[in-house]
Amino acid sequence: MKSRHGTVLTVLIAVFLLGTFSQGLAQQKKAPPKKRKPHPAFASVKDDPGLPRVLLIGDSISIGYTVPVQKALAGKANVHRAPANCGPTIRGLDQLDKWLGDGRWDVIHFNFGIHDVVCRDGKSQQVPIAQYEKNLGEIVKRFKKTGAKLIWCSTTPIAEGTARLSNDDVTAYNAVAKKIMDANGVAVDDLYAFAMPQLEKIQRPKNCHFTPEGSETLAKQVAASILKALEKK
Repeated sequence: MKSRHGTVLTVLIAVFLLGTFSQGLAQQKKAPPKKRKPHPAFASVKDDPGLPRVLLIGDSISIGYTVPVQKALAGKANVHRAPANCGPTIRGLDQLDKWLGDGRWDVIHFNFGIHDVVCRDGKSQQVPIAQYEKNLGEIVKRFKKTGAKLIWCSTTPIAEGTARLSNDDVTAYNAVAKKIMDANGVAVDDLYAFAMPQLEKIQRPKNCHFTPEGSETLAKQVAASILKALEKK
């Protein structure tokens, strides 16, 4: 006859083994994590050789209007975008050759601004305005070597109450950028002025980003500026 101690030990072992088995079974049944689908703005574009090639470069605001611009210019231009959130001018200087690639571009529509003015430490901009001016000037020089028609897109407004971002900073950086574009004969797509009167309708509250409908609205302006540039080619 088994002792009481031996019976209790047997029961404990059985419970432990059953728990281990159940845990293993649960892990087997657990579905693997779903892979996040890439944003459609980054989808590969198959060129129509009979159409001009357009490159969009910019941050998440431009990611939002990329697909609507592609649809608006379907049959008129092959619209590509840099395969990234292009961020501040410091990233642009580092990644520009990669984004431009080896192909020929007829039009380059570009913007750098929001990531430059963002206050990372709550006090100062990620890229001080003097450095922004220098960086942007270098970027324009590199763009001009491509022979493409250039369009600078002004940085869009910031909704009141947005954390770490100030609309006053955006207007100051836009003013600096405008001087560079004027000095270099670069066309301007003033998306700031276009968006400002309708900001409450098209932008998320306390945010720099736009609603899907807002991105569609911005896309109309961007597409119109690209078509104007193509007409001058």
